[in-house]
Order: sequence, then C-alpha cells, then structure tokens
Amino acid sequence: MSPPPRAFLIDYGSGNLHSAAKALAAVGLEPEVSADPDRARNADLLVLPGQGHFGQVAGALAASGFTEPVLAHLAAGKPFLGICVGLQLLFESSEEAPDVPGLGLLPGRVRRFPASALPVPHMGWNTLEPVGASPLTVGLSPLDRVYFVHSFYPEVWPDLAGATTAYGEVRFVSALSRDNLHATQFHPEKSGPVGLRILANLLVAI
Repeated sequence: MSPPPRAFLIDYGSGNLHSAAKALAAVGLEPEVSADPDRARNADLLVLPGQGHFGQVAGALAASGFTEPVLAHLAAGKPFLGICVGLQLLFESSEEAPDVPGLGLLPGRVRRFPASALPVPHMGWNTLEPVGASPLTVGLSPLDRVYFVHSFYPEVWPDLAGATTAYGEVRFVSALSRDNLHATQFHPEKSGPVGLRILANLLVAI
C-alpha cells in the first residue's frame, strides 16, 4: 500500500495550523507543520493558512523564506491550497495594506467590506454558489454552509472557477481553482462535514 499524500502546512507565524492539519489528516492526507522551507520541497500538497493583517502576514511570509518554494511548487504543477488571508495573499494587493504587494498570482485587489452597510467583520456561517468547474465544489448542495471570519474580500472576475458568496450587497470570491492553484476565503477546517468534503475533493485532485 502506498503512503498517503503529504500535505505540508507552511508555518510562518500566522494561521490556524493545527486545526487545519487535523482536518487534512481526517480526509486521508499526511500533514506536516514546519517553519523549514527546505522541507516543503517534496510536498504533494502545499497549504498556506493565514490569519490577521494582510501587511503583517505578507511580511512574515516574505521573511520566512517560503516564497521561492511556493512559486517552485506551483511551477511544478503540484497542488496548492490557500486559506483565508492565504487566499488574499495570492492577489496583487489589498486595501488593508495598500503599499504591500501580494504574490500577484491572481488578478485584482482585495477590498474592505463597506462598514456603513454591513457588520464588519463578516463572521459566521454562509453559503457557497459554485461558479465554473472547480474540484473544490464537486457535490456541494446550495444549502451547504461554511465558516467565515474576514473584513476584506477578493473581487469576482469573469473567468472565475470556484464559488462566490453574498454578504449584504457584496458578492465576493469564496473559493477558487486555477489549474493547480486552489484557495478558500472561508476556513474549511472550521466548517464541519462540509469543510471536510471540500478538502476530500482536493485530495482527489492530487
């Protein structure tokens, strides 16, 4: 019997690492949490969690030495998962830290929810509306709900493959897939059976 695929969770001082590792193990992956960039190079799945301020998280990632392994992993065509701010870092920039660049792997800017119309942060359970063909959303029901905690959101673009979510009058990217690049604005590790189903869908794509 072959060993389970290896999921490497990037420990750069931010993110809900241990609950994410537990969820990945529950769907059949072998998780490893490490702050050593060299150990990420043989991972089957690379996971970039994130919690906190965009500028601080981007700075911590840059200082950690993981940027080059992340780009090399993606260039090799191996699957990658960004979670919460780990999704936002994939974009070009964020209104939360306008002078701090993101990784620029996806088009556009991350914006702040309008506080005048909505309670901010967007916190709690909300639904997903699948858009295009993404392995993350296979088998999901319109009634399925996932858990969000965020004040900033990635804008929707025309060729999105993944899912959107409505918060008030704002519709934002809540999940995405572009080739081997996958990400969620919600926390699958905090989203119960639905979150585990999404992670299991990703396992199939490995």
